[in-house]
Amino acid sequence: MIQARKAEHLRICAEMDVEFAKTTLLEQVQLVHRAMSSISLDAISTTAEFMGRKLRAPLIISAMSGGTAGAEELNRDLARAAQATGLGFCLGSQRPMLEEPSLRKSYAVRKYAPDVPIIGNLGLQQAAAANPKAVVALVSSIEADGLAIHLNPAHEIRQAEGDRSFPSGIRALQILARRLPGRLMVKETGCGISRAVALELKKAHVRVLDTAGAGGTSWPRVESLRRGIPASQRSWLDEWGIPTAASILQVRGLGFKLVGSGGIRTGLDAAKCLALGCDLAGMALPVLRAWREGGYAGAVAFLQQVIADLKSVMLLVGAKDIRALQRQRPILTGELRAWQSPNQRS
Repeated sequence: MIQARKAEHLRICAEMDVEFAKTTLLEQVQLVHRAMSSISLDAISTTAEFMGRKLRAPLIISAMSGGTAGAEELNRDLARAAQATGLGFCLGSQRPMLEEPSLRKSYAVRKYAPDVPIIGNLGLQQAAAANPKAVVALVSSIEADGLAIHLNPAHEIRQAEGDRSFPSGIRALQILARRLPGRLMVKETGCGISRAVALELKKAHVRVLDTAGAGGTSWPRVESLRRGIPASQRSWLDEWGIPTAASILQVRGLGFKLVGSGGIRTGLDAAKCLALGCDLAGMALPVLRAWREGGYAGAVAFLQQVIADLKSVMLLVGAKDIRALQRQRPILTGELRAWQSPNQRS
């Protein structure tokens, strides 16, 4: 049942209109052009570090799916693409593998990506209910570098067979943070993370956070389409969540290794996330669609273009490396300004 559901998720995301009508609000982040940058494009460094490994650019291929035959091919090719471009790769939910260990094969991609960060993935509800040893084994059994615990209440309540009980899971996160020091990442799945939740996670000793804000793929909308609701019909739940740029503003400055994701489509989007305070940016849907259109080569070409565009943006703002990009002071406009915490406002 769960394997069929995961396969259907991939099909719908690849073929249908699954994105929010509202935006990430990244269009309300304006980077300041520097006409005399005094640097060479070829001299710009985009290198970064994540989960103890070096990246050629501060980018992660974000979680999609696993546990199905189709996902095995997808994960293999995306792991190869991550290796070829020097980026990180976060696997889709390992819940099918937790329930049926024989499905490990679709997640075991280390041989295709020996040098880049690979991150496992499990929902908070499953992590809270499972033996911590079994959860940690999801990491070690596939030679991953860390584990993402995803939060997805909006997705679950739209899903006909989804969870209806949402324990805080803080105790489970505390235990996992001790067992996976610096290697536990908590992420949303398209609805963003608020400052209040980030502060709870910080108390639980979580050190890596992925905002996964609204403006990209809406998982409640995916479930609406899966249930046969006409594409022309959108409910309030399809649009629920904190826009990506707003979520970054909410949680920056709290000491997390911070990943900005949710509707990241270009190198410019990634650059804006970094300038807002992120250490990395993540993208999923455009990589999936590039893979569907052109296979492994299509995914690699797309990721290479994202990196090239990121470097171009860095030249245009006069940033010779990622630290310099993070020191930029972008201009915030419109409603995005209202999302800043009082101590962040100029």
